Amino acid sequence: MSSTSSTSHPSPQIETRVEPEHAGAPDAGSAQQALKELTRIVPDFPQEGIVFEDLTPVLADPAAFRAVVQDLAAQCRVAAPDLIGGLDARGFLLGSAVAYELGVGILAVRKGGKLPPPVYRAEYDLEYGSAALEIPADNAIPLEGKRILLIDDVLATGGTLRASRELLEQAGATVCGLAVVLEVAGLHGRDQFTDLPLYVVAHGEGEENS
Repeated sequence: MSSTSSTSHPSPQIETRVEPEHAGAPDAGSAQQALKELTRIVPDFPQEGIVFEDLTPVLADPAAFRAVVQDLAAQCRVAAPDLIGGLDARGFLLGSAVAYELGVGILAVRKGGKLPPPVYRAEYDLEYGSAALEIPADNAIPLEGKRILLIDDVLATGGTLRASRELLEQAGATVCGLAVVLEVAGLHGRDQFTDLPLYVVAHGEGEENS
């Protein structure tokens, strides 16, 4: 199925901080410090002129992973989602952990060609190519009327988050917010989501994926 344009839902963009509920939980300062110390910066990858910010060392470190997940979960809790939508692929790792913290399920938003039909499909542009995302379309996962919060590792151009929103709206769900670990501010991806709550743990250093 082809993608459709997302519908505007006027409301102010929100980027507020909520303290984690768990006693002794790391605050956003420790999450940001962990990202600063452990994120691997790789210039000219996957092509010249792009700075790839690799979160693999952050996710592999128990304290850093815990700090980032609990910070994200504290912010996402405010939106009261029914499900977390984790974007392929690092959004799966982060989204699953946050969903567990919140006591809700996780919906994997897959790259094109990974799911059997029928599917909802939305194509989008990357700064270095194009791609597609898909979710099941046979009501195996009832999404009508559900509030879904999307989680990804990086907000750059905003293409993956925009396509994910289109998919979910095709299925009758409502995207109630967005959360990412890093934002590449110079690419203005957030400008596409002024009607949604958006939470960013830290601001990145350069272009990565959208």
